[in-house]
Amino acid sequence: MTVAGDTGIRWGTPAARGVLWTTILGSGMAMLDGTIVNVALPRIGEELQASVAGLQWILDGYLLALAALILVAGSLGDRYGRRRVYLVGVVWFGLASGLCAVAPSTELLVVFRVLQGVGGALLTPGSLAILQSAFAHDDRARAIGAWSGLGGIAAAVGPLLGGLLVQAWSWRLAFLINLPLAVVVVLMARRFVPESRDPAAAGHPDYLAAAVGAVGLAGVTGALVEAPVRGIGDPVVVAALAVGVAGLGVFLWLQHRSAEPLVPPSLFRDRTFTLSNALTFVVYAALGGVMMLLVLQLQVSLGYSPTLAGLAGLPITIIMLLLSSRSGALAQRIGPRLQLVAGPIVVGVGMLLLTRVEPGSSYLGSVLPAVVVFGLGLATVVAPVTATVLAAAPDRYAGVASGVNNAIARSGGLLAVAVLPAAAGLTGSAYRDPVALTAGWRMALVICAVLAIAGGLIALGIHNGVLGAGPGESDDSPHPGDCLHCGVEGPPTHVHPSAHRPA
Repeated sequence: MTVAGDTGIRWGTPAARGVLWTTILGSGMAMLDGTIVNVALPRIGEELQASVAGLQWILDGYLLALAALILVAGSLGDRYGRRRVYLVGVVWFGLASGLCAVAPSTELLVVFRVLQGVGGALLTPGSLAILQSAFAHDDRARAIGAWSGLGGIAAAVGPLLGGLLVQAWSWRLAFLINLPLAVVVVLMARRFVPESRDPAAAGHPDYLAAAVGAVGLAGVTGALVEAPVRGIGDPVVVAALAVGVAGLGVFLWLQHRSAEPLVPPSLFRDRTFTLSNALTFVVYAALGGVMMLLVLQLQVSLGYSPTLAGLAGLPITIIMLLLSSRSGALAQRIGPRLQLVAGPIVVGVGMLLLTRVEPGSSYLGSVLPAVVVFGLGLATVVAPVTATVLAAAPDRYAGVASGVNNAIARSGGLLAVAVLPAAAGLTGSAYRDPVALTAGWRMALVICAVLAIAGGLIALGIHNGVLGAGPGESDDSPHPGDCLHCGVEGPPTHVHPSAHRPA
């Protein structure tokens, strides 16, 4: 096995190809799972007799564990070895996927999804950190760009494969498919990926802070999901909200007092890092909400099969595969601000166009134009925001910065899935009624469009020279300019509100 050493792995060597494909397959496993789960939601709800709250928990159980633990996972990789933690995540994710496949009830499926989220938290930040640490400095941008484009193949085939699996047999195949993929990733990682860690990291991550943060997120999420069902004054809801707010408050307090915080406050002293993550939060909240409801609207209100519902969003992925690299390269030449402002606004316009998708609508007349505009907006914003977040953080914090950005993206999707159905008037089994679902769908799209456009306004304050593209400026940080999904699983079209980092 080739060891990175001081110079790192050079592009074009067998070792480089091995590392690249190992990270692509691991990321693709997570992306594929998210896509299929989204497509499978109506069938899961039908077979397990799940309510709207049940469907929310199936998505949010995974996101909750992912968002809560991804910070400590990034620190674990930096301290104990990025390859080691990545491998643990892959194995855990695969085993938890097998449990999801045999879940006999909504409640157990939620529990197993939480376990799957733990594996995802260990796996997700590892791909980016491995590439940044394994490749020579001058080859990082090229490696991450290739990873983005090739990894996008999983995004492209995900909707079709997901629909076929669900329609051919059962939604349970959505989880079983992860088992052979996990085996392949483990074998490749052991052969090709060099171990790396942050030599300056000492001690152990702040497990207390991680636990407190997890309790805080769980409390707030539980209150938001259960309030429409139980009522805002229900003791369970009130207690969950109180525990959640207190937990998040204590988490922030611990971070400011800790000598080795999970989230170094110094990262957020950089305005560009802070605003880029704020943009990530609102855009991923909007994406998470829309993609949860889109597959429901297409299957319940328009009568699409799972396969057709999966294929309906395929143009988004194709557009991103074709344009994301160019978008990242453009951001490096002219600076990212223009694209970070324009992209979310175009995404918002695409969401408003989706309000025309209602019973009786044709694909060519209503669905396709909206998803094309939606995809153009994503292609405009995804690569530049990823590159901006990474370039604004020091190299030594590769795992932590990836974890922070992942946690923020997941938290955005988490809260959107928890809040949006109730805000749009969807509770109980209303999602099975085309009339009620369509009314809620339209309201949800307006809310999400406002969020996306707000993300564009946030980007006005981002430093345009962060990628080294500003006039007369230079930047020695890595430039992953054409990354499609570094760090988060990517837009929910690829996954759940879906390897990687947001973009």
